[in-house]
Amino acid sequence: MSALDGLHQEAFQLLGQQVIWSDMIGNLLGLAALALGWRRSILTWPVQLAAGVVLVVAYHSAQLSGGVGKQLLVIAVAVWGWRQWRARDAKGDDGAVRVRFGTGRERLLLVAGTALGTAAVGGLFTLFPQLSWSPWADAYIFVGTLAAMYAQARGLVEFWFAWLLVDLVGVPLAFSSGLAFSGLVYLVYLVLVLWGMRDWWLRTRSAEAASAPRVRASEGAVA
Repeated sequence: MSALDGLHQEAFQLLGQQVIWSDMIGNLLGLAALALGWRRSILTWPVQLAAGVVLVVAYHSAQLSGGVGKQLLVIAVAVWGWRQWRARDAKGDDGAVRVRFGTGRERLLLVAGTALGTAAVGGLFTLFPQLSWSPWADAYIFVGTLAAMYAQARGLVEFWFAWLLVDLVGVPLAFSSGLAFSGLVYLVYLVLVLWGMRDWWLRTRSAEAASAPRVRASEGAVA
């Protein structure tokens, strides 16, 4: 039996539901990626990339082409986000990524892009039901995940708000679908999102407080 075959085997059962190794490993890697994002570690992106690769294997084995396509897009965004965080101008004085709140324009684009993307993907899933068994909820979670990753790559605190909105649909959907393990993972996501939101929010206030004396000093020099 090859390693790929082993990924398709049952790891354990939870609440009467079968959990296969690829689904478990992919979800746990995604959870680790979110935790690393909270710590502003650049490792969040390669871990997210690994999660996407494992879930591609899981969806491919189940012959879910829609799931494979979604994870390939997640992988592409993870590569782009990795490059964004490696940029020197994206880092703060402590060497970690600099975080901030988005501007009004950035927020508008994020909301509008998410709404239009959800409408487009939901329409596609409705036209081709083989791509998703729950087209609109699946589209909302998928596009919301991409929006969150985009905001994370830009170092925007709104990243956490996007994840929170995804979790509010993902948790009940997973449990109602009989996916107990995914539902539990989403619950842990929810806790990490709330902690991460608080941490990034406080860091923006610390950055503003630290920059204020420099701004006043430069204004005094000009005067």
